[in-house]
Parts: sequence; structure tokens; C-alpha cells
Amino acid sequence: MINSTLKELSAALAAKKISSRELTQTFLDRIAQLNPTLNAYITVDPEKSLAQADAADQRIAQGAAGPLTGIPIAQKDIFCAKGWRTTCASKMLANFTAPYDAQVIEHFNAAGAVNLGKTNMDEFAMGSSNETSHFGAVKNPWDALAVPGGSSGGSAAAVAARLCAAATGTDTGGSIRQPAALTGITGIKPTYGVVSRFGMIAFASSLDQGGPMAKSAEDCALLLNTMAGFDTRDSTSLDRPVEDYSRDLAQPLKGLKIGLPKEYFAEGLAPDVAKAVEAAIAEYKKLGAQTVEISLPNTQLSIPVYYVLAPAEASSNLSRYDGVRYGYRAPEYTDLSDMYKKTRAQGFGAEVKRRILIGTYVLSAGYYDAYYLKAQKLRRLIAQDFTEAFKQCDVIMGPTSPTTAFNLGEKSDDPVSMYLSDIYTIAVNLAGLPGMSVPVGFGANGRPVGLQIVGNYFAEAKMLNVAHQYQLATDWHARMPGGV
Repeated sequence: MINSTLKELSAALAAKKISSRELTQTFLDRIAQLNPTLNAYITVDPEKSLAQADAADQRIAQGAAGPLTGIPIAQKDIFCAKGWRTTCASKMLANFTAPYDAQVIEHFNAAGAVNLGKTNMDEFAMGSSNETSHFGAVKNPWDALAVPGGSSGGSAAAVAARLCAAATGTDTGGSIRQPAALTGITGIKPTYGVVSRFGMIAFASSLDQGGPMAKSAEDCALLLNTMAGFDTRDSTSLDRPVEDYSRDLAQPLKGLKIGLPKEYFAEGLAPDVAKAVEAAIAEYKKLGAQTVEISLPNTQLSIPVYYVLAPAEASSNLSRYDGVRYGYRAPEYTDLSDMYKKTRAQGFGAEVKRRILIGTYVLSAGYYDAYYLKAQKLRRLIAQDFTEAFKQCDVIMGPTSPTTAFNLGEKSDDPVSMYLSDIYTIAVNLAGLPGMSVPVGFGANGRPVGLQIVGNYFAEAKMLNVAHQYQLATDWHARMPGGV
């Protein structure tokens, strides 16, 4: 059952071949067995999960089941879930129990899905390796010496190791796609505003976007059908007609125009990653697609632009963690100001502090025009590059990450090197476009390689079609790490 697709699991539940309680228990048993090694979950509450499974079984018995009813889903620990500890992998929120549900959680609850637990992540979603978590680093199921990517590394590792049927993630600069690539799974970041940010603990509000992580594109389509939707409580949520993201999965790819940015295949791309990506593009040609060389000339600016804008927004968003209303409070202090300082000094990790300091600096009176305002102007140029590119092609393809998963600790003391692992993903967030990663093979070290597919605004169904047709012709997405 652990290798079954969501559609297969739903059919098995409907046919009474297995109950949701039995399926949930199967995953809980795997978590108990493997999580001590992988550290993919922060919080597991079997009593709560099994109660939801029992409710799902009743719903199935009454003939009121939907596609995800009874399916155990792991939730990234950035989504508030009522009655669940919600930590954002930070000491600051280590004992915080959410008093309400994020809209994404509301949607899964309404669908009858089972919350299997809260997955580990980089602290406040700040990181590319899942090493900044207060609860310790997540291990890559393909190689325990390697990182799983970040910030949604716990969700990625949980899906890859079959510790859940599927999972949620969030993507601010590549945090769904990069860990999906490094762990050999499929993940999609929708167009900004398609998935509500209500109840999703904020990092950088103009960039954050929730999305699904699963074994296949077809599974991601089913998850996105549940996750997407307008929310009046989120001012950035888009009021659009409800879509069926699986509607185009069966469409052939004959005549599809694939844009290949020359900047994505230049210096910095590891040869083994390039080889796997080029083989995937050759497979697309066999499926009837055509390729065209395009240019995204401002790609190199995306990292400096991102690391001005994202920390600026983080500086503002994280100012609420002051020890007054909720979360961690320093045990000893002399006055209010001292409490603020000690609480934040003790409650935040090094990477979070680094970004708060950068953000506060670029927003300060003397530097706002030189850094923040200029970065916003460059962000517009980056978005315009994509607008021009999509006049020549239907989707854009390239590597998701310049290398396969690097070793734990390898880049911990070199933040710039760590930031460069998101060179191909960040621009998509800056432009607000949808993007996804699909597994396309393995590097020289036996670690997975991901192909990034970028679509125009609201082209999620097209991207999922493109990914699904590739997955019908290959089996990279069905591979499972040995030893788990």
C-alpha cells in the first residue's frame, strides 16, 4: 500500500480492501520505525490521527467520500492546525499549540483527509538544507549523509521514505521544488495567490506559497484540487473560478514548445545533473515536444534581489515574536526592553537572526532607496524576462538545482554557497509564476536529480499534464530509496 498512488488508495478504501484506520496505522508504524533516523516529523499524535481515520471510515461507509477521504497526509509544520503543536521548527514556537486551522488544513479536513503529523523544516522556512531546524537536521532517505533540501525537507523526506501518502510544503524561493528534486519526488508551487496563506506562518509575504508534494504529478493534481481556493481572510488570495487541475493530464504533448534558457545550462551546473536533465528533454522530444532556446538575462540578479526582499519582509513579519503574547519568553530579564532582547536572542536561530539583521538594514532610512527600492525594480525586470520568454514557448524547462543533494554540514559555514543552490528556482517566486520539479534520474553519487518545469500564470493544469505524460513514459517517480 505504501507505494500506491492517491487514486489507488482511494479506490482501495472505497472497495473496503483496507480501512483508513489500517492505512493510517501502517504509516504511523513506519514513522515509529524510521523517523528516529530520518527526523522527518516534529510532531506525531496517533490518537488524533486515528480519530480522524475513524471519522473518515464512517464517511466512506455512508457513501459520502471524496478523492482524499481517509488518505493520510503529512503537514509541514508551518501550517496552523487546531489542537496541534505548530512550531515552525523554532525554539520561539516550540510549545505553541495552534488555536485555529489554516485554510489549507480546513480544506483537507473538509475533504476527510487524515493529518498524519507535522513535518520538520528549516526554522521559519529559512534555509535550503533543513539544517536550521531547532529540532535537528532531516536526513535524505536516499543517503543519510546528505541533506534533503529545504525548507520543506521534512515533507520531502516523508514522501520519499513512504512515511505518508503525500505532504504539504511551502515555497518562498524554491522550498518545495528544491527538496523535491533532492529526494526524488514531485512537488509544485502554484501561481502566487492560488493557495491561501491564512494560517501559514509568514516568512516573506509577497513570495510565500503553499503547494503539494507527492510521488507523482497525478497525485499533486488531486492535492492541489483540495488546497487551492479563494479566501477572504488572505488579502493576497486570488478570487478565481474553481479549477480541476487533473483535467488535462491525458492530453498528448505533440506540438508542445519547451523553452530552454541558456542561462540554466551555463557555468555552475554539475555535469551529472546536466546529463539527467538533457536525457529528460530528449524523452520529451520523443513524446512530440519541440525545444527552443530562450534567454532569461536577469537570472543572475535573482539571488541578490531575493536576499534583499525576503529578509526585509521577514524582519517585519518576525517582529511579532517578542515574548509578550505567545511563544517563547526569556526566563530572566530586568525590564521590558531586556525581555525583548533576550527573548529574541535566545528564541531565534543563527540563520533567522542573520536574515532579520539584513532585512532591518535594507529597510532603514539611509538604505531603503539603495537596496529595497532598487530590488523591487529589478524584480519587475525578472518578471518581464518570463513574459517575453512565454511568447516563444509553452513551458520552460531546466534543472531544479545545480547539484544533487550535498552532504550534511557541507555548506553550513558558507551561506552564499547555500543560497546559490536556489539559483534556478528563486526567479519563479519573484515573478509569482507556477513551477514544479519532477524526478528525472540520479547523479554520479546515486542521489536524485530533478527537472524544473515553469509555466505561465495559472498554467498549473498544463504543467501537470506535461509532467504526467513524462511520468507515464518513465518510472523515476516510482523509485523508492533502498533500506526504507
